Amino acid sequence: MTFLPHPSEPSPPPGCALLALPPEIDYCNADAVLGLVLSAVGGHGRGLRLLVLDLSGTRFMDSQGVRLVNDVRQRLHPRARVRVVARPGGVASRVLELTGLRRDVPVYDNVAEAMAP
Repeated sequence: MTFLPHPSEPSPPPGCALLALPPEIDYCNADAVLGLVLSAVGGHGRGLRLLVLDLSGTRFMDSQGVRLVNDVRQRLHPRARVRVVARPGGVASRVLELTGLRRDVPVYDNVAEAMAP
């Protein structure tokens, strides 16, 4: 799996990372996705200030997706913030709402809003 931004999305400013997550996040791939996310942001070291996880293309996500977002948040440097992009009314947005993770991780409707200071 490769994390590639969509061509229409803004490129992240220094100290920020934008990762598009897969169409499905469940028991079968959550651990592998976590490893890939941590590896992708590892090059930023302590300089990472903001990580945006783009779930707008995620069509299916269960509790393992919630665990993934929470694990990423807990494993980053304490100064790094995590934001999530999820389609309003989409599965990822509803799962984040039902589990209460939206209280801890801001969820935005689009990448531009999530990347804004």
